[in-house]
Amino acid sequence: MIARQNALQIFNAAVAAVHPAQLMTAHLFIKNNLLHIFDKQFLINDLQKIYVIGAGKASAAMAKSTEGILGDLLTAGIVVTKYGHSLPLQKIICKEAAHPVPDENGVKATADIISLLQQAVKNDIVICLISGGASALWIDIPQAATLNDIQQTFERLLKSGADIYEMNTVRKHLSTIKGGQLLRHAPLASFFSFIISDVPSGDLSVIASGPTVPDNTTFENACTILKKYNLLSHLPDSIIAHIDNGVKGIIKDTPKGGDDIFKNSYNKIIGSNSIALEAAKAKAIELGYYIGAVSNNLKGDASIVGRELVKKCRQYSGSKPACFLFGGETTVIVTGNGKGGRNQQMALSAYLELSYNREKPSANKITFLSAGTDGTDGPTDSAGAMVDSQTILLNNEIKLDANEHLHNHNTYHFFEQTGGLIKTGPTQTNVMDIVVIIVE
Repeated sequence: MIARQNALQIFNAAVAAVHPAQLMTAHLFIKNNLLHIFDKQFLINDLQKIYVIGAGKASAAMAKSTEGILGDLLTAGIVVTKYGHSLPLQKIICKEAAHPVPDENGVKATADIISLLQQAVKNDIVICLISGGASALWIDIPQAATLNDIQQTFERLLKSGADIYEMNTVRKHLSTIKGGQLLRHAPLASFFSFIISDVPSGDLSVIASGPTVPDNTTFENACTILKKYNLLSHLPDSIIAHIDNGVKGIIKDTPKGGDDIFKNSYNKIIGSNSIALEAAKAKAIELGYYIGAVSNNLKGDASIVGRELVKKCRQYSGSKPACFLFGGETTVIVTGNGKGGRNQQMALSAYLELSYNREKPSANKITFLSAGTDGTDGPTDSAGAMVDSQTILLNNEIKLDANEHLHNHNTYHFFEQTGGLIKTGPTQTNVMDIVVIIVE
């Protein structure tokens, strides 16, 4: 039980390190009658209007920090976050909408933000607060398509096994705000985008579908991805027609590098998975663990990755107790009709490997935790799950078929009955997933 409690402490330390309250003040502050934004300074008396917009699971907390810093300098603002992730704000309006499949509230919130942007003129400042989840929360609909068409497309993409790069390439080409196009709605203003990254490489053009940066993908790339995952015959006709019109040049592509629209756009990643992992490492050392490995390159099929990580830790022969830390984002090809998410899928995969030959005398005792830093894993109220020897003992009594739950993507109900769910509630941040493995 101590290892289980320590794994949770390590995960919580990782999440705390990337909370907006810890991140914003290093890049936005007032000192000596100057407003500092990134590496630029503005005389307070010379400031025109300052607008705040934002989207993502961390946008409410980012907005709250921004309000605290700017005070009366702030003109107006609107941010949109996932249901249940909002916070009480004073001057910035915080709206809620659906994620990961968008809804009407997302469409309305996006339209309101565009209307606010259109008020910005030359010398005005737009502070843009971006975090994971924004691709679904900032949502507009292609001409001739419907919200239902977009919902079907997002749903198919999410279940296809496509990675975040591929999904956002398609999303950019079904929008007039993604892929650098947000800037077109306030072309004379200066944009300062504060970004909490949920993308492994930290590629600005991928995070939140890159609304304020050049896009190097094309309609042809989007079409290729849809073909790769056999989606062309499963998507609404309006979506296919839109992509086809883009390939033909009938619809203008996203702006590329060198476009004048980017000359007043400044972007900075203020929070990332690497920052979270460093905090997790520090906490693990504080708790007395040797560090077996730290990597932010976690990817691949969740059902395979969980087993591979356990195998790796079983073979570990270094100093103990040890802690292995991994960050990133796996994928799941959903074929079943159960309830769960990629972290729970990975944890159940790990459980199956742990329960295999567990009586082997040389086997290391392993505690495995996998959870999303945003506090939600898939369409569930759990951040992820944890497994250890106690999970195996408990399931030996209740006799759930772990393989069946894994293949039917019904991992939530397995862990609900074996006591493995990790429920943090909304964390107000999002830097992908963290895996903590303790080896004793």
